[in-house]
Amino acid sequence: MINLPKPESAEDVRAAAAALARVEAERGLGRPLGILANIESPRGLRLAVEIARAHPRVVGLQLGLGDLFEPFGIDRADARAVHAMQLAVRVAAAEAGIWACDTVYGTVADPDGYTREAEAARRLGFIGKSCIHPTQVPLANAVFRPTDTEISAALRIVEAARGAERNGVGAYLVDGSMIDIPFVKRAESVLGAARRLGLTPVPRGV
Repeated sequence: MINLPKPESAEDVRAAAAALARVEAERGLGRPLGILANIESPRGLRLAVEIARAHPRVVGLQLGLGDLFEPFGIDRADARAVHAMQLAVRVAAAEAGIWACDTVYGTVADPDGYTREAEAARRLGFIGKSCIHPTQVPLANAVFRPTDTEISAALRIVEAARGAERNGVGAYLVDGSMIDIPFVKRAESVLGAARRLGLTPVPRGV
């Protein structure tokens, strides 16, 4: 995929997609390149869903707070402001049915700050966080990799879902909590991530 900075409309995305198509044709590339659209301006934030839906090449949205905050005097260290932007981009991505990646954390000498912000993003359903320096890569991996506890819980949910489907049950309890389709989808997502990362021998059918 390519990282598309500052798209402010669906037309911007379609123009980028057309340019990619020309390059692919010229170079004989068989696999289409995806677009990771950066949401990093007020207009881009307002039109985030349109940007996300603009073209099938758009595989994700990425939050960018430098250009979104600094020119307007918004304090990058204000966790409430950061959270509001994270949630807005995450919900826009969810509406479009694509994933979201969190913003960079520019203070390289503050790994604890990076981790705190990454953990907040993970709780909102982001799949990862941008790294501006190599030292941040292991921090991101540590936060966003599914834990053994999460994988075990997801397996129990998926297995219970199969039993419930056989018995015609729509909602049921797993570990004392009510489970239905949205919870099953999340569990399947956790298992898919674990399988791709080779974290555990998750059966292919799960």
